[in-house]
Amino acid sequence: MSRRIARVQLDSPLPQLDRLFDYALPDELGEVQPGVRVRVPLRTAGRMVDAYVIEVAEEDDAERALSSVETVVSPVEVLPERLYRLARRTADRAAGSVSDILRLVIPKRQVRVEKAWKSDALALTPSDESRERAEVVLAEYDGLGAVIDEGGRAAVEAIPGLKDGVQRWTEVLAASAARMLAGGRSTILVVPDYRDLDRLLTTLQTMMPAEAIVRHDSRQTNPDRYRAFLRTLEDAPCVVIGNRSAIYAPVQAGLVAIWDDGDSLLGEPRAPYVHSRDAALLRQEQEGSALLLAGHTRTTDAERLVMHGWLKDVRAARRVLPKVKLSTQQEMEQPSQRVHSSAFAAARKASEEGPVLVQVSRPGFSPSLVCAECRAPARCAPCGGPLGARHRGAVPVCGWCGRSARAWSCPACSSTALRLASSGTERTADELGRAFPGVRVIVADGAHPVEHVGPQPALIVATRGAEPDAEGGYRAVVLLDGPRMLQAPDLRIGESCLRWWSNAAALAAPGAPIHLVGVDSAVGRALATWNQTGYARAELQSRDPLHMPPAARVALVEGVPASVERALAALRELPVPSDAILGPVPIEPDEGRVRALVRFEYAAGPKVTSTLRAAVVAEAVKRRRRRGQPLQSPLSLRLDILDPEL
Repeated sequence: MSRRIARVQLDSPLPQLDRLFDYALPDELGEVQPGVRVRVPLRTAGRMVDAYVIEVAEEDDAERALSSVETVVSPVEVLPERLYRLARRTADRAAGSVSDILRLVIPKRQVRVEKAWKSDALALTPSDESRERAEVVLAEYDGLGAVIDEGGRAAVEAIPGLKDGVQRWTEVLAASAARMLAGGRSTILVVPDYRDLDRLLTTLQTMMPAEAIVRHDSRQTNPDRYRAFLRTLEDAPCVVIGNRSAIYAPVQAGLVAIWDDGDSLLGEPRAPYVHSRDAALLRQEQEGSALLLAGHTRTTDAERLVMHGWLKDVRAARRVLPKVKLSTQQEMEQPSQRVHSSAFAAARKASEEGPVLVQVSRPGFSPSLVCAECRAPARCAPCGGPLGARHRGAVPVCGWCGRSARAWSCPACSSTALRLASSGTERTADELGRAFPGVRVIVADGAHPVEHVGPQPALIVATRGAEPDAEGGYRAVVLLDGPRMLQAPDLRIGESCLRWWSNAAALAAPGAPIHLVGVDSAVGRALATWNQTGYARAELQSRDPLHMPPAARVALVEGVPASVERALAALRELPVPSDAILGPVPIEPDEGRVRALVRFEYAAGPKVTSTLRAAVVAEAVKRRRRRGQPLQSPLSLRLDILDPEL
């Protein structure tokens, strides 16, 4: 005698539950399709949990003791087989749980939205005029059309600047999506933040029907997000546009494109910490779709794939080079001078014609203060954070804990006098406002978001990434605080600075001057010659002998000493090179936790990740929660960690 069973994936972050479980399907539940949500009992916890049906099968051994599925939550198949396979592969590569991946893409159920949903969307295509425009845009790049049509992979160096008031990078992504939609296939477009999403969405709406565009971002309400998710389950092709988690949209994608993959916002901050670029590479390999990594700059990760022949290098048939001028620190008249005379003159002249962009490194008035006598950095006594001033003459405030330091004294020389050591957006705006009388000054940063400025004369002082769009483009761009930006303790800081400056330069009007102040290093020369690819290649070659990412993968193992040592002992049995394991070293002496780094080649990834994941599961199974025992796991794991954490 046989019976029906369901193999389900539990919606649980516990590593020991990251596998398929068999449950009996009672006859009263009727037909149960794979991909639907169900509720099942979890005997070890004595409670009901949510789960997804992965497979329905017949079992001959009807005597085997099995719990039964309690109920079908919804008949909608929210987990297609292709999405589960992608989530499983992504989780395995990152040594994480499938449920953590699925939680990023499958929204919570909205009953009213689900009842109103009808799977009868029309297959919409771009107009003939939009198709012609898309072909013109794609023809500006050598071989890009062939990559899209043949399901290839490419790193695209986007043409900087504006064309007819539209940023040109939005046109190439929109044109690629329009070409795919005209062929009856779906596209996924992933961008870092809401500014990029709005820019791309505006261009998309000029190339295809608005009904064919599906948004997927955190600004949506829960009903809107669930409605958009249901649309991606339909067979009718569409264009999914969103932030990092949009990469998992359950469409049958013909094209996946990521804009500016070097932006840290594309790295998932929650377990298992998968970058959108890595998920896109796995998805392309699984589905055979075309893949584009586009940007004004080239990340070392993308350049590694180009050097190995995995990505094709696609550039413009006719290169457009911004007019960049470098001014070194030696050319400054005074050591404390922030703006070179040539940059100042260019900004003054351009401000008579239209908006001028001034990029600075930090927001606020003066984010850091120093002792007026010995120049020692002013620190908060309780927490050690940097003290800053919100305006001239203001009481110093800690940038970490927010405490006021009314009775501050220097621990080195006992002086109570403070000096402004840095200039943020507000102080820069104050100083430039005096130097440019009669010109409007606009501050654009996290506390003062500005989306768009008109063509009228103005000085826009903005932090990196917060630059507003200017109608017709900026008549001049001045990039300040370059030496300060390059001093950040980050392995990729040169790469990041080049990306920030390149994106700001791309906002300039055609032929507008761009001044990078105080930088004459390899990063500055790469910007001046617009050779970001050469800089990425040189960076990659310098990291290869050191086995630093992305030349090699790095895993972070953290926990109590005994657990970490057992995990490292399992790794040594693989075996791994003698210099692959760094540590362990203590990180939290009060709690007795340690940390170790494991460097390994990409080819060894499956063995290393499976071994480390098995160690995490083993420690989780051993653990028994007792009263007073901390909730923190005895062993945690993170792969492909961000460079600042090295």
